[in-house]
Amino acid sequence: MVMPYTAIQFAVLHKLKTFAAGSSKAEDHIHLSPYLSYISGALAGCTATVGSYPFDLLRTILASQGEPKVYPTMRSAFVDITRTRGFRGLYAGLSPTLVEIVPYAGLQFGTYDTFKRWTMAWNHHRSSTTSFTSTDDSLSSFQLFVCGLAAGTCAKLVCHPLDVVKKRFQIEGLQRHPRYGARVEHHAYKNMVDALRRIFQVEGWAGLYKGIVPSTVKAAPAGAITFLAYEFTSDWLESILT
Repeated sequence: MVMPYTAIQFAVLHKLKTFAAGSSKAEDHIHLSPYLSYISGALAGCTATVGSYPFDLLRTILASQGEPKVYPTMRSAFVDITRTRGFRGLYAGLSPTLVEIVPYAGLQFGTYDTFKRWTMAWNHHRSSTTSFTSTDDSLSSFQLFVCGLAAGTCAKLVCHPLDVVKKRFQIEGLQRHPRYGARVEHHAYKNMVDALRRIFQVEGWAGLYKGIVPSTVKAAPAGAITFLAYEFTSDWLESILT
């Protein structure tokens, strides 16, 4: 899931930023307004979500089925879903996922670019106040990592309730072995607003932020490493192609 999602996301993001900045160079993209960074990230996230969503659905179902497993492999889950729910079953919960990914991807990329600009300004100020005649506002690997970590954490903390709702829709009607628990109820929620309201009424804020700690521990450093790898790969490709 991660490989096609990330590939599509960064490819679309680069195209959108190139169009907005009128240049394909990364140093020109950093000067885009935060609003354009947010919109570019949101659109890139939406495109990547649609392109890789069946893998996300299968991952969630395989992780939620418990033991003993009903679906031993991804192929068996794919065959059963398409047989019982049709092709549309592979996109169950897509609407709440897109509602989630717009603010999440927008915040992640928008705050990442903002943190980068702040760090570059701080580097410039620090180098200008030293005895060196030249100023350097470039970012170190550690600074890029911290910017990515902070961006991923901010986006996850704000959007986690939407992720909880998305996963509730994804596992609707999930078959489970009787030893693990009952079958997940079909159509437990009418829509996304109803899901948010009922989860809050029954489980409170804790229900909307269920799993926030492991989710943030996974998502924040993963996002930071992804940003860092993208920055280095992009710079390397730019250096050999220009």
